[in-house]
Amino acid sequence: MIQGRLITLREKHLDDAYQDYQWRIDEELATLDATTPLRMSYDNYLRLIEDELRRPVPWSRRFAIDTHDGKLIGNCMYYDIDTIRKQTEIGILIGDREYWNKGYGTDAVDTICRYIFESTDFKKIYLHTLIWNTRAQKSFGKSGFEYVREVRKEGYDFLLMELLREKWENMNT
Repeated sequence: MIQGRLITLREKHLDDAYQDYQWRIDEELATLDATTPLRMSYDNYLRLIEDELRRPVPWSRRFAIDTHDGKLIGNCMYYDIDTIRKQTEIGILIGDREYWNKGYGTDAVDTICRYIFESTDFKKIYLHTLIWNTRAQKSFGKSGFEYVREVRKEGYDFLLMELLREKWENMNT
């Protein structure tokens, strides 16, 4: 478990699957995540998650985002782990709307970045956020991420943002 100011990051459990499924079928959340809502049945999704939990891959780490009192409010991950270039991409979802615009997302980003920089020798963490999602961009900026360039991926327009280790260390000394 990794403690933040407002949240705790923990390993994903099978018990998270039902709530995750509800978030994955949600139209608005899918739009914010530049994807389409999940169309498979819950039983099929559960089998997929069981398999992922049994056979984790080395290029991705997934975490649940809990409040300090143990309520699951979202997910975050780092992926496309590149040990040669010493970089990784992060993604975050606060699925519980009750926790939007209250600092939980920023704290989750701060916490996962701290974890990555303290437990690896990575020099850069980056992310892609939809060009129109100014709320996310503002939140990422609070965590030190800076605009790099616009990127077109899979039919969507994103901003590529990055946080360099040197900047993170200067922010946290």
